Amino acid sequence: MAYVFRNEQGRITGSASENLGAGWEFIADDTGEYIQYLESALTEIAPFRESDIQLARILEDLITLLIERDIIRFTDFPPAAQKRLNSRQDLRKKTQLSKLVDENRDFIY
Repeated sequence: MAYVFRNEQGRITGSASENLGAGWEFIADDTGEYIQYLESALTEIAPFRESDIQLARILEDLITLLIERDIIRFTDFPPAAQKRLNSRQDLRKKTQLSKLVDENRDFIY
């Protein structure tokens, strides 16, 4: 279920999961026009998403560096942040380990 906002030419210029007031209309999720709008919107924000991913990696590395140099302590972060940082660290370790194993050979690099 989606709601869309249209410009004066009738083209979809915005979408939301709830009716945000005057000018917003209900549209079925599987409408071709709506799917085309979503695909276009995703294409436009792709560079920002990639930038966000790269920035997140930089911040993760910065936090690790600050902790290693005793500038901040891991316990200075709120519990929810500690959980997220640990989760990211675990994912990164698993990903790095999986790249070490060549599935076509019987050894580890």
